[in-house]
Order: sequence, then structure tokens, then C-alpha cells
Amino acid sequence: MSIIEKMSKIVNDGDVAAGEKLIHDDYQFLMHASGKKLGKQDILKWLGMKDVQMEKVRVLFENDEVGFGHAFTSYKDGNKEAVMTYYKYKDGKVVYMETGATKLPK
Repeated sequence: MSIIEKMSKIVNDGDVAAGEKLIHDDYQFLMHASGKKLGKQDILKWLGMKDVQMEKVRVLFENDEVGFGHAFTSYKDGNKEAVMTYYKYKDGKVVYMETGATKLPK
């Protein structure tokens, strides 16, 4: 299973323990809308909320350094998006992510 597929399963399951293992301690997530960066603990807290379900996850490209994936995401509040994600890896873990999202009709 690719790192992107593992990360998608962790998000869908809200599996904080698995997230702790797959997410690097130096992890950063860039939020384009605000320019804010979230760290590992921020993401682990978010995972525990089980706010997101990812469907039709596709690995567009992946090697030992980076990955690009696409998925359709649904949120508890009813919003849906098509999300493209860039992943950067370090020591076999996710160390950096940023996404681009297109809102979809509810």
C-alpha cells in the first residue's frame, strides 16, 4: 500500500495512533487560504475529530520523496470538494502536505 493510500485510510478511520506513526515529527501542512501552517499535533487532533471521508482516492504519482494524489472529500457539515494533494516524504513518513481544493455541489 502506498503512503498516499495509507494516509487516506488514516483520515477515513480517524486513526490517531496510525497517524502518529506515519506523520513525521517535523510535519507541516500549508493552508493556502490563510497561509497558515499546521504541525503534527494540529493534524492528529483534526484526525481524531473524524471530520472527513475521502473517496475515489487516486495515486497520480509517488516515489520515495514525493507523492501526488486526488480524492473526493465529504465533510460532516455536508460540504464536498475535489482535492489534489502534494505530499513530501522524509524517513518514509509524511513530512509536508499542501492541497488545492475545488468545491462541489452538496
